[in-house]
Amino acid sequence: MHENFFHKLKVYYEDTDAGGVVYYANYLNFLERARTESLVSLGFSNKKIKDEFGALIIVKSCNIDFKKSAYLEDELSIRSFVKSITKTSFFMNQFISREEDIIVEAKLHLVFVNNKGKPMRIPESLFQDFKPYFCDSIKV
Repeated sequence: MHENFFHKLKVYYEDTDAGGVVYYANYLNFLERARTESLVSLGFSNKKIKDEFGALIIVKSCNIDFKKSAYLEDELSIRSFVKSITKTSFFMNQFISREEDIIVEAKLHLVFVNNKGKPMRIPESLFQDFKPYFCDSIKV
């Protein structure tokens, strides 16, 4: 079973265009915040991963399907889960919803890189801490 992580947010004026519709690029910010909070819920942070393991998690690819628009002052929920993992990367799905409606679906490929930007193995202790959240989807 894949563990779902949930993050809630409210759409502010700064997130919208002149018509009160969320500007498309801001969905990337919303998704990043949700991924960051999912790490925090596991007891990690991007800074901790960098400081303790000399690693960064970067987005290699992102495929977004915009289904509906979000508007000023909408209350949104972002569901995130790890779909699968390899030795150096993982694949994550994220869904942005307003009430029962999915308005954005994103599929991301995230890679662990060292301080020179080269792919690196996910540190074993980190891998073991993450393993319960995607143990049925590991690809070696």
